[in-house]
Order: sequence, then C-alpha cells, then structure tokens
Amino acid sequence: MIKFEVDNVSVEAKEGDTILGALRRNGVNVPTLCHMEDLAPTGACRICVVEVDGMRGLVPACSYPVAEGMKIKSRSPRVIEARRTVTQLLLANHPDDCLYCSRSGNCELQTIATELGVRQRLYRGQRATRKLDVSSPSVVRDPEKCILCGRCVRMCEEVQGVSAIDFIGRGSSTVIGTAFDRGLNVSSCINCGQCIVVCPTGALTERSHVDEVIAALADPDKYVVVQHAPAISVTIAEEFGVKPGTDADGRLVAALRRAGFDKVFDTSFSADLTIMEEGSELISRIRNNGVLPMITSCSPGWIKYVETFYPQLLPNVSTCKSPQQMLGALIKSFFAQTQGIAPEKIVSVSIMPCTAKKFEAQRPEFAPNGLPDVDYVLTTREAARLLRTCGINMERLEPDNADTPFGERSSAGKIFGAGGGVMEAAIRSAHFLLTGKELSEPKLTALRGTKDRKEMQLDIDGLKVGVAVVSGLGNARTLMNEIAAGRSDIHFIEVMACPGGCVGGGGQPIGLDRESVKERMKTLYNIDRDDALRVSHKNANVQRLYREFLGEPLGHRSHELLHTHYGKRDVLR
Repeated sequence: MIKFEVDNVSVEAKEGDTILGALRRNGVNVPTLCHMEDLAPTGACRICVVEVDGMRGLVPACSYPVAEGMKIKSRSPRVIEARRTVTQLLLANHPDDCLYCSRSGNCELQTIATELGVRQRLYRGQRATRKLDVSSPSVVRDPEKCILCGRCVRMCEEVQGVSAIDFIGRGSSTVIGTAFDRGLNVSSCINCGQCIVVCPTGALTERSHVDEVIAALADPDKYVVVQHAPAISVTIAEEFGVKPGTDADGRLVAALRRAGFDKVFDTSFSADLTIMEEGSELISRIRNNGVLPMITSCSPGWIKYVETFYPQLLPNVSTCKSPQQMLGALIKSFFAQTQGIAPEKIVSVSIMPCTAKKFEAQRPEFAPNGLPDVDYVLTTREAARLLRTCGINMERLEPDNADTPFGERSSAGKIFGAGGGVMEAAIRSAHFLLTGKELSEPKLTALRGTKDRKEMQLDIDGLKVGVAVVSGLGNARTLMNEIAAGRSDIHFIEVMACPGGCVGGGGQPIGLDRESVKERMKTLYNIDRDDALRVSHKNANVQRLYREFLGEPLGHRSHELLHTHYGKRDVLR
C-alpha cells in the first residue's frame, strides 16, 4: 500500500492504482464520461482532471497512476473551472430537448452539469446536424446527442468483438458511425444493446414499442397476452428505485394484469420446454454421431453473430427456438385453439432483458403465413415506462400468480436468466433422460458466478461430457476459434451474448455494473435453492402439453412449432 494526500486528507491506495480508482475507493467522487471499468483508460473526455502538486498542467485521473506522497486536489477552483469548461463545450453542441429525451433524469451529462452548477449557455455557434438512424429493429441512434466519449465503440469492439461502429471522419468532423456511414441494419450489429447500456446520454436507445402495446390494450377487438422472461422479475424493481436483486415476480404479474393484459405468462415455462427439446437434441446427437459440440440457441444476438462471423459452425447450433419464440408459437397455436380465439386476434407481447429479442421477433422464420409468433417486445426499461404511463405502482399491489397453462415453471427454467443457468438446467434433465435417475446434487457450482467463461467435465453413467459456458461475444469468439481449430473435449456449449447472461442484458436498467449483476444472479439462485420443483422434466404442465398437443420431444409437431434452422448471413441482410 502507498500513502498519498487528497484534498488535505491522508489516504491509502494499492501500488499501480490510477488516481481515479484510488479516489473512488476512498469515497471521493470524480466525474467521468469516457471511463469504463475493467478496460484500459483512454483519457478522452477530460472531465476527471485533477491538480497534482509539482505539475503545471491538470492530469486525467483515469489514466494517471497514483504515487507515494502525491498531493492531489480533486475540487480546487482550477479543477472545477476546467470541468465546467469541458461540460459547457459539450452542451454547446448538444440538443436542448431534455424534456423529450428518454434518458432525462438518468443522463450522465445532465448529472455532471447539475453537479458542476452549469446553468447557462456560454458558448454559442452553429451546431452539427446529423440524421437519426432508425434502420435497426432494435437500436435507435441519435448522432446529435453523441458526445464522442467512445464507450459504445469500446463495448462493441473490445468486449463484444463485433466492431459494428467506430470513429469515422477527422478533426471536428469526427463522428461515431458504421462502415460507409450507413444504417445499423446493414452493419455487422448483432442488436445486443450493450452500447445502449454504456452510453452516457440518449445517443443510443432501444426502438420503443410502448405506444403500440398501449394501443393494442385499448383495442376491444384484440386479445392481448404478455410473457416475461426469467431475468425480468429480479431487475424491474430497480427501475422504481429498489435495490438490485429484489424479486418482484408476483407484483409484476399483478401490475401487468392491472395494465390490461388478458393473460400473463411466465417465459420460464417455455425455458423448461426448451430444456426438454434441447436436452433431447443433445442426447440424439451424442447417440447418433451428430454434429458436436452442440451450441445453445437461446440468445438471438449470438445467433446473428454466428450467422455473420462463424457460418461454418451453424450445424453446431441447436435447432431449438428461444424460449420467447417457443412460447409465442404455442400462444398462437395451442392456446388459441384451446381458448377458441382466432390467432390473428391475439396480440402477443414479451418483456425481455434483451434488445436483440426485438430483432428476433421480426425474423421471417418466426412469422408463419405472415403472422408473427411475437408481435411486440418490450425491454425491462420499456416495461417500467409502460407501468408508469398506466399510473401503476407495483409496490402497492398484492402479489399474484401467472396464468396457466403457461404459468407453472421449475426453478431450472428460472435460472435461465443467469449466465450458466441454461447449461445447469440442461444437465439436470439430460442426466435424467440418459440414466433415468436424478442428479444427486442439482447445484453445479462450477457453472455459477460472474466469470465470463466456465468449463466442466461430467461423467454421466460412464459417458464423458465436456461442457462450457461463455457470456459476452468477445469470449465466445475465443472459444469458437478453439473449436474451429479442432478442440474436441467440449460437447455442449452455452453462449449468451451479454456479459453475465440475461441479467446483464442490453435491455436492463441503465447503470449496469458487476455488483448489480451479482445481486440479480444471487436472487435467481436463491429462488432455485428454495424451490420444490428444480428440474424441467417434472413440470406437470410441460408434461401435459406433450400428452395433449406436442406428442414427444423432437416429434413432428415439436419440430414444426419449436425448432428452426439458420443460414449464413452477410452484413447486408
């Protein structure tokens, strides 16, 4: 440990710490707009400058190392004036539409301006004008609100390994855009939305479907149903100021019912169904010398990624639809049939932690005869916006239960929301399907936690099975390169596009950090620990669905409704 002084107070830090890291750990708030935890500093925004005794100029706290005996001033008049000047220059070229911006009240530029007391415009001039990019089904890009902090570029390139956007142009003409400055829809963007989560302003937002859902709820000729993903109940309360990891499942159901939805379903049910199909597919591939390793297909961002960058591995991808699309298909077939409702009268809405689900829902593979299985997808943020618009306070409602037949779920389906949860749920049921016996301990510690890559070797009744879990597409790229190079000890791989899995999805509350992800995961695993039903194959309503409608896993009707195939994609599609 080394000792130094900040604002006349003696504090300690670890050798090699940056000034920013050391000050934050000692409770000193230093604003920044470009810094990203766990990535090398860029020192681009200069908002974090501090004064160091013995140095003539101000130094960026995010990239300058702390040293023994250093004396730092974090809020001297010179420092405050420099921060104000940078903020005022940013605001000089920023739209004055805070009242209409979806990030109003949760905008880092707005917050810094407030904290620094910037209350009047000092710099005036001709503003740069840029066109709104609404070409993507998932992400809306407003370049006029971009402050060139570079976070989205770094997330897309360094974390996700997609590189759909970058700095283009030179000097004062520099902007962030796609190759040839075209729309996101013809770029390599995989719609994961991680750029939205790290953007400090409203330059990147999800394409909203809130108004369409409100209109559907008000239409007496429509029967509107909603499903909510496993991760939603442990995150949506954060949108209302509740601490991360709080499970609001029952109150969420009650709130959605109050909003006017005719039926409220739990996507954890179709997660159980996914396990039945995916586990059976894995066993079939193992027994019949099929293509291995088999790779999960739950994450639509991952699917578009492999279609674009690793089309040679498409035969390895499971043919199972995602839980969202499985339930969507069942709602407009089995449910419509049993309820005597014409499928075209049903408006199927899903609440997902993922912006890529918006892209997935509009894929032609999931619109048989031109009728989409899922009509509208709301992110966690949009769902909270919908409830506010409807004047609903979740905290004041009594918890309620989701509707049958798609309301019962196992905790195996619930842990789909955590990175590694799909694999753990699949192993529990695959073990039973192979041996006829339950796992002696359903908890698989090696597959849990926030590590971006986890591996495990299993012995299932003499059958050696290697499994791997990766979250974040940069980590997936590393593993896919190993597989492409001939690695053969892995037989089953779970890939989630977003770091941490769905609990860290691109549609989750803004302000995402590793601690929030940990708390959400912890809650999901606590639900699993305390649940009486911990395996998908014992879900009574799933069993009933097979008896009355689907037949058997991998059967003809199951293939027709619950499976699909993907093809090579160039960036122009």
